[in-house]
Amino acid sequence: MEFLIISTLNGVTYGLLLFMVSAGLTLIFGMMGVLNFAHASFYMLGAYIAYTVATTINFWLGLLVAPILVGLLGIFVERNLLRRVHAYGHAHELLLTFGLAFIFEELIKLIYGDFPVNYSMPDYLRFPAFTIFGTDYPFYRVFIGLVAVGMFVFLYLLLSRTRAGLVVRAAERLPVMAESLGHNVPLVFMGVFGTGAAFAGLAGAVAGAFFPTNPNMAIELGVIVFVVVVVGGLGSLEGSLAASLLIGLFSSFAVGLDWSLAGLLSWVGLGDWARSVGGLFTLTLSSISGTVPFLLMLIVLLVRPAGLMGERN
Repeated sequence: MEFLIISTLNGVTYGLLLFMVSAGLTLIFGMMGVLNFAHASFYMLGAYIAYTVATTINFWLGLLVAPILVGLLGIFVERNLLRRVHAYGHAHELLLTFGLAFIFEELIKLIYGDFPVNYSMPDYLRFPAFTIFGTDYPFYRVFIGLVAVGMFVFLYLLLSRTRAGLVVRAAERLPVMAESLGHNVPLVFMGVFGTGAAFAGLAGAVAGAFFPTNPNMAIELGVIVFVVVVVGGLGSLEGSLAASLLIGLFSSFAVGLDWSLAGLLSWVGLGDWARSVGGLFTLTLSSISGTVPFLLMLIVLLVRPAGLMGERN
């Protein structure tokens, strides 16, 4: 029972962190049709900016400054780089953002070094939120989840209940019509890209104080974030949340389970044979837990190619 509850809590927390990063990427693709390979780099930059501010001034100020600066960087990238290559198609956009990811990573290594930095939460946040079966559950994990839930509520209300959200949805669906009604569609695109980058920066600022902050954090999370967007459905915010939670839960449980094909075949009397063969039969689920998100993506795409909540063509 303890394993079930702790793994569920850890899975939900990790899933909400994935949503914090993937929400901006979902917005950007749904609005502009751009798969931004540098998006996870904005997450990394948010963590390093927050670390710099936290170590020199204040932790909470770092959480505020990081998304603002990363959002401004996102606006600069869209206005001065992506907009110039947009007319040449998706291949040029992918190559540009792929190159930006390498540039950001190398800049971080030049400035901060190739090793993790000591970015951590203040001591007054190091306390258990509650105790389960004698195990203290860190408050900061709950805090990460609360920030992610707040982000989802904010985005949902912004897109569905405000005039700004109406303009964004109109520019997404019918950009020519929206422009003919007097809306500056390129400005809307720039704002959406900057907002998506800011959310990634906020995720990095919040999560970097709990998880390791290092130059490889963008690579470690970047691939999983793209899996989230594909599984949830390209452009679907609700799908992104559902996929994030699914991947978080599956990954959390997979890490703690030592199940193998040999163990399962023992139920039908073939366990000894499977162990003698070895190889795939003796691999445990925990040893291949890193492949679980990709396996889930494969299954979802086979059943529903548009993703969990993506629109069918």
